[in-house]
Formats: sequence, structure tokens, C-alpha cells
Amino acid sequence: MTTPFRVDTGRLAAPVTEIDHIRGPATAPVTLVEYGDYQCPYCGMAHPVVQELLRERPNVVRFVYRHFPLTNVHPFAEVAAETAEAAGVRERFWQMHDWLFEHQDQFDPVHLAAGVEEVGLPVDEVVQEVNDHIYLDRIRRDFVSGARSGVNGTPTFFINGLRHDGGYSLPELLTAVDQVATVAG
Repeated sequence: MTTPFRVDTGRLAAPVTEIDHIRGPATAPVTLVEYGDYQCPYCGMAHPVVQELLRERPNVVRFVYRHFPLTNVHPFAEVAAETAEAAGVRERFWQMHDWLFEHQDQFDPVHLAAGVEEVGLPVDEVVQEVNDHIYLDRIRRDFVSGARSGVNGTPTFFINGLRHDGGYSLPELLTAVDQVATVAG
């Protein structure tokens, strides 16, 4: 018997496409995909590491962020992801993404609205869109692709389509990226 929900642990089940949130050059030899949760403290610790990695390897790494909100332990993760998506349709995904990670302790409605305003977005529109869950399908698509790829916690990284099971300190990610870049180059 076959199942339509195939899990391929160790490999990225959904290839990167133009609808993903991408930082870095399309020609980069290394694509780093993160499945993350805005309320996850480990994702919060990984965020500045990824930023530094992109600063140190600007032409080597293309970064893709996909949502994997663990709502059973992080009750505001999905709302934060929806807020990032609302910013994304206004070409401000990365600004909101960074704000969310930099303000993980401020995910109540008042602080989120302040963050939306700080990023330069129309607060009333974004709040209404989040309350109407118009971006939830996008978030769930990311989540399902992560589950199909064997993601079971956050952050989970894939480098050129293969799961990175090592650590996510800067030296560990630099080593992994450089090894893949050498092979890809």
C-alpha cells in the first residue's frame, strides 16, 4: 500500500522555488534552507549565526527560510509567521523576519502591532489579514514540506537539499558550507 504523505528524512522534499523567501544570489553554489519557528529560542540563537554566515559568505550562500511553527509549545509562533507573510506581500518579509527574531519575548498583540508599525507596514491591514488567517495556507505548506523532509524540531537546516545534522554554531555552519561549496564549485 502507498501513502500520499511520503517522508524522506535527510533530503529536502520540496525544492526551492521562486515563491520561497530567499536571501542571497541565485547563482550561489550553496543553498541553506532553514525550517524555523519565530518563538523557538534555539531559532532565536541561530538567527544571528545565519546573518553572520551570510555576511561572511555573501557570494557562496543563498538562504531560504520556511515556516515550521511548533504551536503545541509555542502558542504565538503561527501568528508571528502570519505576520511575516503579511509583511512579505508588501516586500518587507526580511525586515519583519529580523524584527521577530530580535523581539521573541514580545509576541503579544500590542508588541506585534508595534513591530508591524516599526517595519513600516499598515498596522490595521496587517492585523486584519492575520486575524483572517489569509496566509495560513502558505505556512501550512511550508510545515508539510518540512514534515515530509523529516523535520521534527527547529531549527532544522538543509544544505543543497541534504539535512545538516551537525550543530549550528558559526564555525560548524561555515565548515559545512565551505565543504559543500568546494564540491559544488
